[in-house]
Amino acid sequence: MDRRKFIKNSALASSLFFVPSFVKALESVATERLGYKRLVIIQLAGGNDGLNTIIPHNNDLYYKARPKLAITKGVIKLNDDLGFHPSLAPLRNLFDNGELSIINNVGYPNPVRSHFRSMDIWQTASGSAEYLQSGWLGRYLDTHGKKPYNAIEIDEQLSLAMKGDHFNGIATSDYKMLYNTSKDPYFKKVLNHYNDAHLSEHNLGYLYQTMIEAKSSANYIYETTKVKLTQQTYPQNNFGKQLKNVAQFITSGLDTKVFYTSLNGFDTHAYQANRQKRLLSQYAEGVSAFVNDLKNNEAFEDTLILTFSEFGRRVKQNAANGTDHGSANNVFIIGKNLKKAGFYNNLASLNDLDTNGDLKFEVDFRSIYSTILSQWMNVSTEGIINSKHDSLYFI
Repeated sequence: MDRRKFIKNSALASSLFFVPSFVKALESVATERLGYKRLVIIQLAGGNDGLNTIIPHNNDLYYKARPKLAITKGVIKLNDDLGFHPSLAPLRNLFDNGELSIINNVGYPNPVRSHFRSMDIWQTASGSAEYLQSGWLGRYLDTHGKKPYNAIEIDEQLSLAMKGDHFNGIATSDYKMLYNTSKDPYFKKVLNHYNDAHLSEHNLGYLYQTMIEAKSSANYIYETTKVKLTQQTYPQNNFGKQLKNVAQFITSGLDTKVFYTSLNGFDTHAYQANRQKRLLSQYAEGVSAFVNDLKNNEAFEDTLILTFSEFGRRVKQNAANGTDHGSANNVFIIGKNLKKAGFYNNLASLNDLDTNGDLKFEVDFRSIYSTILSQWMNVSTEGIINSKHDSLYFI
């Protein structure tokens, strides 16, 4: 078979990213679960403005720095100093019930304000001057993963966070389409050549192996998930659809320990107010429906939800009624029986900014990762997080 034609027509193989596991097929691998608890990642892509998300409603410096952009009406006051953006109203019950922990001033030393580089740093858990080719969740899979569907990203492409040195997760925005693609006649024809004697790692053997793993995963996801479909009503947008798929995977008993989702559009250099209002509404409404779905199916207690963005925004608004790239930001942790719910820490001082006019970071994001790995996933951080970071006290 012509190599170029094979690669061009193998849509399933080209849309999924695997590293060969050097076994003939996933079916030959003994079943071994990673553990009991699940982690759901929500990435707010573009750099969400944390200062208009968690609002210092009693701080004159906030209003002075943002004469047109500060939220002055409808702030949901959570204590004497901080409150929610009005669009986050659906999360109020989570806060009141002790199911939300808000960690302020999260970042890393020598912050980078490039979207791509900063996202790489967050996804690989590297330092600002350290370049890694694998993601922190991918390295978790390297040691603890057995099948590609042990970690699923609800997207067409796999993020760097989910790519390991030897083992990757799987990316799919539509598990039914993934299944139908795996049933395509051309796909089946390709797999008939797997045992050809001339195949090797250097001439398509590895790509055939990828196809086999993809087919096996597509079958497993579809056959397991179709048994139980969610009854929860979700918002009619792409983010709501992502969370609905994750809920169906969880409540169907899919052997997946990590789910990765994203909500795009937070790069608000101009006319920020309406755009952020809309995006935060999508986020809060989607998460509220998702949590209710998990609770109704007795799956919330074993699920932890982490929300992050690659950086925050400058404290001072710009001339276009937006905000420019900043550094420190807030991170949301949602789950049952949190050790420290509510505000994990206070907002950094608005009277003591860094040289770029940003909030000073106080919590290294890798401490959050380390805490999740050791306290929630019950695994060692060795080989996953390169540098040492103390665990925090939120789970």
